[in-house]
Amino acid sequence: MPPTGPQRGLLLLLKIISTQAVINTDDKLTLLLSTLDAAEWIAVDTEADSLHAYPEKLCLLQISVVGRDELVDPLAGIDLNPLWALLRRHEIILHGADYDLRLLQRGFQFVPDRIFDTMLAARLLGYNQFSLVDLVRSKLDIVLEKGPQKMDWSKRPLTERMERYARNDTRYLKPLADLLISELQTQGRLSWHQETCSRLIADATKDSPPDPDNIWRIRGSDKLGPKAMAILRELWHWREVEARSGNKPPYFILSHELMVSLAREAADKGCIPTPLPHIPSRRQKTLTAALSIGLELTESQFPSPRQQTGRRLSYAEQRRVEELRRLRDRRAAALQLPPPLLASKAALVSLALHGCANTAGLMSWQRELLLEGKP
Repeated sequence: MPPTGPQRGLLLLLKIISTQAVINTDDKLTLLLSTLDAAEWIAVDTEADSLHAYPEKLCLLQISVVGRDELVDPLAGIDLNPLWALLRRHEIILHGADYDLRLLQRGFQFVPDRIFDTMLAARLLGYNQFSLVDLVRSKLDIVLEKGPQKMDWSKRPLTERMERYARNDTRYLKPLADLLISELQTQGRLSWHQETCSRLIADATKDSPPDPDNIWRIRGSDKLGPKAMAILRELWHWREVEARSGNKPPYFILSHELMVSLAREAADKGCIPTPLPHIPSRRQKTLTAALSIGLELTESQFPSPRQQTGRRLSYAEQRRVEELRRLRDRRAAALQLPPPLLASKAALVSLALHGCANTAGLMSWQRELLLEGKP
């Protein structure tokens, strides 16, 4: 659907807005807050340094309102608490909000009250391509630059290209959201989106500590024997310390695949494998120490196998799951939606085991479509 007359006018206004300076002082932020407080809508995005530092941190906050596309620098030492308080009073437009919500909750304990997620809207409308670049091109006929997603956003000053890219992440969210809202209303799915956004906020901002018995169980660990798993656990804790002290993502210290391979080889040979991976000599020493600790552990100190959650389904229950899956797939196809968006496999299993008395965390629109048979 091409932009309407008012939307074309808004897009033209957006294109001629001059570039503003990065907001990196409390005084500049105070001036922005007065604008935001009166804004009818606010679009937000974030940039972090997950590819360059550990743990990751918020490096840039992009904020758009009518006539302004601003960049706020969280690394400048400014007090962002007034900004978070103000944003809680507004509905925020985001694209692919899951990561942003987790980042802001972990770093600043910020949880918005209401959001409009443009990517989620596109998915609920059955779009096969729902990246920001794809949607802005198809809905607004504007081609956005795809990079520099892998740039180090903690570096200062930002380049002109980085600033332009960052501002574009929020500049077009409002006109895009307006078009998607119209489609959601036409198809009777706006309430689906509102409920799903609320669920996304709740799920993405849960502050639950990691399970110490599972956090180290990386991909491939389930195929190891008990002794190798004990060694892998020591390697994981070693890598975590090295990553934090070196301010590097853990995978850059030692990959999952190498850790599993080292643990397996050490357990099979009963000694420290040689040669060790090509890493700095200091890390070679601490890596050797971690392997030695793992090799010295006794059977009583080995980790237990991962506990299976649930039980094996009976033949009748498996048939019920399959019936529900076929029902879900038919209704998803009729709605031109990906089936997991209507109900996950775990939800189908729960429904098969407990029936309608336990709707497996389904949202009301999902229950209505799956259980009440409405088209």
